[in-house]
Amino acid sequence: MKSAYSYIRELWNKPKENLGEEWKKRLIEWRATNAIERVERPLRLDKARALGYKAKTGFSILRVRLVRGGRKREKRRKGRRSKRQTNKLTLKMNYQWVAEQRAARKYVNLEVLNSYWIAKDGKYYWYEVIMVDPQRPEIQNDPKMSWIVNHRGRAYRGLTSAAKKSRGLRNKGLRALKVRPSLRAHDRKGK
Repeated sequence: MKSAYSYIRELWNKPKENLGEEWKKRLIEWRATNAIERVERPLRLDKARALGYKAKTGFSILRVRLVRGGRKREKRRKGRRSKRQTNKLTLKMNYQWVAEQRAARKYVNLEVLNSYWIAKDGKYYWYEVIMVDPQRPEIQNDPKMSWIVNHRGRAYRGLTSAAKKSRGLRNKGLRALKVRPSLRAHDRKGK
């Protein structure tokens, strides 16, 4: 017998095909809202629960919108320039990590727990970021969540799941030799 979460998971394997008109309507509404929007409840309940979300005081969900298409420098309008000069700027962070940092910057009193993908179209990515309020007594007295009280600035220090993936810390074996503990530390070690 399947659980309700397994049905939600199957639905989100191909959301555009499974949700149809509801999917299009939702994206049109989201494009008109702010870049960082607080929402009542998670859209992907299965994913949120797997990443540590609980429906109790102290937890909140933010929907973050990011512009797609690489991080490009502004195009120069005047002056001579080399043909080799490019306007592509490569950032060593994935979009999800950037979304977590923007959410943390907007809500300074909250801490980023985790995040997950919810949608994309031709112009934007959307992520839902799970935020926790470390000052709440419900969080401080919860034996499974009280650790976050002493872990401030997780999104900026690259300690969330998306950040660790972006930093290459999920690799094992020979692939992991040059990325642990960090790329900079590895470069320093060689000198």
